[in-house]
Amino acid sequence: MQNNYNYIVGIDPGMNTGLCIYDKVKKHFEISTVMIHQAMMEVLRVQAIGCTIVYFEDARLRRWFGKAGREVLQGVGSIKRDCKIWECFLTNNETVFKSVAPSPGRTKWNKSYFDKVMANYGWKGQSSQHARSATCLILGLI
Repeated sequence: MQNNYNYIVGIDPGMNTGLCIYDKVKKHFEISTVMIHQAMMEVLRVQAIGCTIVYFEDARLRRWFGKAGREVLQGVGSIKRDCKIWECFLTNNETVFKSVAPSPGRTKWNKSYFDKVMANYGWKGQSSQHARSATCLILGLI
C-alpha cells in the first residue's frame, strides 16, 4: 500500500503530537513534536506537493490495558478524542490513512535504541518520546 506514495507520515496523537514525515524521493526524515494543529498543517503541506499516506496510532483500537490509575485512564480518553479528530480531519481532506492499534514494543523506544536504529538511515537529531513513536509507526514501511 505504501509503495505508491511520495510521503509516508507517522502520527502519535496527543497533547504533544509526535510527527514523522518521510520523503521517499529524497530519503529524508522530518521528526518533531508539535501541537495537533501544527501537525495537521504539515500533513496538508506534504499532501499538496506529493502523494501522501498517513499512519496514526489509534488508542481506540487498544486491546491491552495493564495496571492504570485514574489519571492515565483520563489521558487515554483525551487521546481517543484526538484520534477521532485525526480520523475526521484526514477523511475530510481526502487523505489516505491507516489507523494502527497500539502494541507493546512497536513504539515507545528509548532514545539510545532509537538513535542507534536511525543512524542506519543517516538521521541524527533530537527526538521526544512522541516523535520516536510516530517514527516507529512507519519505519517498517520504508
